[in-house]
Amino acid sequence: MPKTWRNHVLLAYSLAIIAFLYLPLVILAAYSFNASRVNAVWSGFTVDWYLSLFKNRRVLEALTNSLIIAFFSTIVSTILGTTAAIALNRYKFKYQNVINGLLYLPILIPEIVMGLSLLVLFSQAHFPLGKGTLVLAHITFCVSFVVITVNARLEGMKPEYEQAAMDLYATPWQTFRYITLPIAMPGIVAGALIAFTLSIDDFIISFFVAGPNSTTLPLYIYAMVKRGISPEINALSTLMMIVTVSLVIIAQILQPQHTSKKEE
Repeated sequence: MPKTWRNHVLLAYSLAIIAFLYLPLVILAAYSFNASRVNAVWSGFTVDWYLSLFKNRRVLEALTNSLIIAFFSTIVSTILGTTAAIALNRYKFKYQNVINGLLYLPILIPEIVMGLSLLVLFSQAHFPLGKGTLVLAHITFCVSFVVITVNARLEGMKPEYEQAAMDLYATPWQTFRYITLPIAMPGIVAGALIAFTLSIDDFIISFFVAGPNSTTLPLYIYAMVKRGISPEINALSTLMMIVTVSLVIIAQILQPQHTSKKEE
């Protein structure tokens, strides 16, 4: 099909949208290598800000907190989300649509509302704020994303596979272990990576439920910004951006395209 002026306009519009989204991130990454402490002036290339960043004890402590919280919240949310996705996909029961809506609700609720509601809950339950409340809070919004990702994978799975295993006298556990779980595994891993990414990047909900000695990396970046933007913030933000984008790309690669059960 020959190109027309409409194709050129559509291409230019798409490139403009991509530039609008990613150009600020590219500029931030570029200025993380700026030798000057003033972001508005470029005075040469250097990696000193990255070196000083890794020598900063508070940064390493915040990074450790983020990784610990993300690890435990990912493990729990992946287990809960996978079991919920299998149950919703394989079994039909009363009020299933209501349960589906409740599972997706954390995605729709504004984060500031969710963070405030969790803070009120923990306060009323006299639960001390800290790493524990952060893990619980992160699980509440990570589970929904795991359910969606795993359920998309299960939707493309033909029920004949499990039926064939049952016909060969496989027990329900054997069918799950050797048939269902391997087929669903790409979706499970993708959901886990998305959950880890969301947890390690979360700021708004963490801001409400974090306590003493539980400062995460996004909270630390916010505290640094209040004191003034420095190249160290650019370096730290660039590293977080690289990790986040890498995990999202891996998750997208592992997550297969949705196929209908009626195909073939």
